[in-house]
Amino acid sequence: MDWKSTSSALATLMFLRTLPSLLPPELRDLLSYLSKRLLHSSDKTISMVVDEFDSNGRCNPLFTTIESYLSSKSASSAKVMKMTQHSKSRALTFSMGPDQDLLDHFNGFQLKWSSKSDKHKHPNDTFSEHRSITLSFDGKHRQAVQSVYLPKVLREAEAILFKNREKRLFSNRKDAHWTSVPFSHPSTFETLALESKVKDDIMSDLTKFVGRKDYYRRVGRTWKRGYLLYGPPGTGKTSLIGAIANFLDFDVYELELTAVSDNTQLRTLLLSTASKSVIVIEDVDCTVDVMNRSKGLKRTHDEMEEEPVAAAASAVVTAVSLSGILNFLDGLWSTCEGERLMVFTTNHVERLDPALLRPGRMDMHVHMTYCGAEAFRTLMKNYLGVGDHALLVEAEGLLPSAKMTPADVADVLMGCGDDVELGMRDVVERMKRRRIEVAAEAVVSGNKGTEKEEQIVF
Repeated sequence: MDWKSTSSALATLMFLRTLPSLLPPELRDLLSYLSKRLLHSSDKTISMVVDEFDSNGRCNPLFTTIESYLSSKSASSAKVMKMTQHSKSRALTFSMGPDQDLLDHFNGFQLKWSSKSDKHKHPNDTFSEHRSITLSFDGKHRQAVQSVYLPKVLREAEAILFKNREKRLFSNRKDAHWTSVPFSHPSTFETLALESKVKDDIMSDLTKFVGRKDYYRRVGRTWKRGYLLYGPPGTGKTSLIGAIANFLDFDVYELELTAVSDNTQLRTLLLSTASKSVIVIEDVDCTVDVMNRSKGLKRTHDEMEEEPVAAAASAVVTAVSLSGILNFLDGLWSTCEGERLMVFTTNHVERLDPALLRPGRMDMHVHMTYCGAEAFRTLMKNYLGVGDHALLVEAEGLLPSAKMTPADVADVLMGCGDDVELGMRDVVERMKRRRIEVAAEAVVSGNKGTEKEEQIVF
């Protein structure tokens, strides 16, 4: 470049430098505004940063939630992944490695998740890691991201966390706190010794219940449902509870009323349960006074002598009243965040007050009865690994009069190991003996009934 060209360029620059001062203020402001808009439009990307810890050094729950959402996507597309398995999780978890990008698509546009990890050295020569996840997207999609995409991310992350967690079995202590252990009950509806129609009805009802969140909100009802399981001991009430918990993938809270001092403590325990849980009170008629008020106290001396355990238990828990139980089921206490299943069990449904049994409190009544033909076939398959046998017809013919519970049959079959022939012979022989015992008990019971008619009832 010669001297003339250089001089011309310098003159042009000087002119441009002084040009703004020659323009009217209004025109200068307009040009400044347009230039800023032009620069802004050249970079429309919006970034949202989620740090692992907040400014006070506390864990940021949102970071864990976002990691859960990205875990499944990382497993299929990330080049560098971290693989972990938490102590309270039953699944492997994949997460993005440091300085990795992951693309996501939603409603026709693209978003980018980026992971970042910085290590900081402290004066005492120790190191700390600062992790963050950044979401970047085109600014024109801001409204869709904030109002639709991010809520979707949170919902999916919650479902992933719930699926991967370890189910827990909670029990209450006398100080109104829950303690828990891992819940790994093996019972399923497939292995449950129960008539198939009953199982199908229960599974259908449970499926409908968990899918009706919006319905319960629309009609103004708490998202909960009550189940009453009743029948003789050994008919599988506890196994059914295990199958329900496994079917729903819910935690279980086993409420021991003898450890509850009063209605206030009962309320505290209820309010500290989590959603997606099964709350169980077993043998409710033996742990609190929920006797049928319409029948009053008209019991004979013999009936009272037959209930020493129930009488002792009710003496222990006098402060938990029927009204406390009713409030537990459908009062204001029960309006905490929903998706809870309340399950009561009893061996004597006739003893329970009708107020406890009405719909809205106990919505579904399940009669657990003696072992029938379908239940027996299930037990054969479970314990002997067969679905048919030469003695099956004889066994099914004996079942109605033998009045054996599924637990009775299972006990016989388990004692025979894998020996199918021995198992079937033993269970048929046990049914024959049991049929004789039932007939004898009926005669004795009939004689006692005649004697009771002569006693004074008070």
